[in-house]
Amino acid sequence: MTTPEPHEIVLVAYPGAQQAALHGMEDLFAVADEQARTHLDRNGPLLRVTTITEDPPPATTPAVIIVPPTLTGSPAPETMTGLLAWMRTCHERGTILAAVCAGTFLLAATGVLDGRAATTHWRSAERLRALHPTIRVDPDRLLVDDGDILTVAGVMSWPDLGLRLIEKLLGPMVMAETARDLLIDPPRRDQRHYRQFAPVLTHGDRAILTIQHWLRTDAAREARVAEMVRVSGLEERTFLRRFRKATGISPREYAQHLRVERARDLLETTVLPLERIAWEAGYQDTGAFKKLFFRLTGLSPAEYRERFTVRPTF
Repeated sequence: MTTPEPHEIVLVAYPGAQQAALHGMEDLFAVADEQARTHLDRNGPLLRVTTITEDPPPATTPAVIIVPPTLTGSPAPETMTGLLAWMRTCHERGTILAAVCAGTFLLAATGVLDGRAATTHWRSAERLRALHPTIRVDPDRLLVDDGDILTVAGVMSWPDLGLRLIEKLLGPMVMAETARDLLIDPPRRDQRHYRQFAPVLTHGDRAILTIQHWLRTDAAREARVAEMVRVSGLEERTFLRRFRKATGISPREYAQHLRVERARDLLETTVLPLERIAWEAGYQDTGAFKKLFFRLTGLSPAEYRERFTVRPTF
């Protein structure tokens, strides 16, 4: 019986690529290969990991190509045209392409993400949208698995990507055993747990900027849209149009994000009961507050407090 060739996984070590991710994924796939040989009763390797620089290997079509993250800013695709062309050709031949955090910018430069869903770190989502407007950027999701293209959001989300690829190549049992052996959770899907609301303040509309600053005050804790209109001094339709143009969202959505941010801060740093936190955030109806909190963060207030409470170290 002929022994099948192992799945080849190529890691792209472009200038500035995070070394921890490169070495970490090498180790993760090595553990998965060992688990697979044990559970599938194979003598030879099932995974082969290769690390390349900007010069792609000639005449090879790997099973997976992974673009790791970087801690030094987004990679410069204009300096890697040969690599991008090779990645695009491999994808046309059936290779799965994957990227971590800022690596999504390099993947986007190949053109394969046009019209597709993808994620990156929530702080970089707007920049990715601006550079590649046809990509459906989803900053709430930690991992977007679009079949032949996978993207994950944060610098430290490469284990999520690695485990998902192990599941694709070797099956869910090997993935679960690898996660169990390394004491890491199976792939997560949500970035909302970690995302902070970062309002746009550089739009140049002074009337809207005045409202944005006013919404941060205690006087505006329970402010409704009608009151924002009054404070702005603008006609309602003009206010709504200019607010959305300046911030990208409606005044109501903006206020909701601010209130949830206030609640997150209180959940992390105080032991106040939920009813008090809801009130401090501008909600008299605790049930409505809980529903909004879950919609924007992906966690209930109790789950959020359990996960993110800042506990003293003394």
